[in-house]
Amino acid sequence: MASASNNFLISLVVVVAAAALASGASAQLSSTFYDTSCPNALSTIRTAVNAAVAQEARMGASLLRLHFHDCFVQGCDASVLLNDTNGGEQNAIPNAGSLRGFGVIDNIKAQLEALCPQTVSCADILTVAARDSVVALGGPSWTVPLGRRDSTNSNATGANSDLPPPSFNLDQLISSFGNKNLSVTDMVALSGAHTIGQARCTTFRDHLGEANINSTFAASLRTSCPAAQSTSTDNNLAPLDVTTPNTFDNAYYSNLLSQRGLLHSDQELFNNGSTDSIVRNFASNAAAFTSAFATAMVTMGNLQPLTGTQGQIRRNCWRVNS
Repeated sequence: MASASNNFLISLVVVVAAAALASGASAQLSSTFYDTSCPNALSTIRTAVNAAVAQEARMGASLLRLHFHDCFVQGCDASVLLNDTNGGEQNAIPNAGSLRGFGVIDNIKAQLEALCPQTVSCADILTVAARDSVVALGGPSWTVPLGRRDSTNSNATGANSDLPPPSFNLDQLISSFGNKNLSVTDMVALSGAHTIGQARCTTFRDHLGEANINSTFAASLRTSCPAAQSTSTDNNLAPLDVTTPNTFDNAYYSNLLSQRGLLHSDQELFNNGSTDSIVRNFASNAAAFTSAFATAMVTMGNLQPLTGTQGQIRRNCWRVNS
């Protein structure tokens, strides 16, 4: 009787273990996910991104930011793309009036639906478009794991709570990224995305009056972003990297060394704190930065993906399938 019982327990353990392995395998992303189902998916995305960035260099930064703002809110599930007029992520404080690139994603989705109907997820399009945007502006490439599916809801509350604002100090930044299982090095590397793109006056106005900013740099910015709030200047733009604003390089970190970080949160990375040494390394070693950035982007892209039968493959990225 004992022997039969033991055999039963052993069999049960094997079955449970096999089920766990199967479950884990189904949740794994793969770089070859569309090789058979939609072999031209990646080239279609790349061509469209290259065209968009060639037309407007800033679009590369906008597409990269869309991916970041998607992944930090309930994972990389394209929830940020849902056009929810009832309080969705697009209307959250960090996103309202500032997110861009939706038209580019919609164009890519329409092309892929014509090629391979309801096959390539909007979440994967966002992830690949972010990589291709970086490459288009001279940055590194990396292999993107694929197989994400799309959410059926948007989460404004999560966007307001999880996306780090430009007012954050270093400890808050470390905690915010740590909550997403991103290391301090990941955080500093991902902040290097600010080597491209622009920011609105409302996001850096207060920083211009702080002590840890180059006075000449601050004075030059005050001409278009005065201390007093004004509807005529609030949305005026300034490059996040004044040195090479349309090139993905490591100049962002060199700017921090000379106190030319545009946002308060930028300069916090080099302000006599624990991340100073990482900034110095990235400023002096471009290869170290691009390697760390690529690694961090893959890690971020793996945040809570919907896989298998979870979620859906949206026909239109801006709405849930009816």
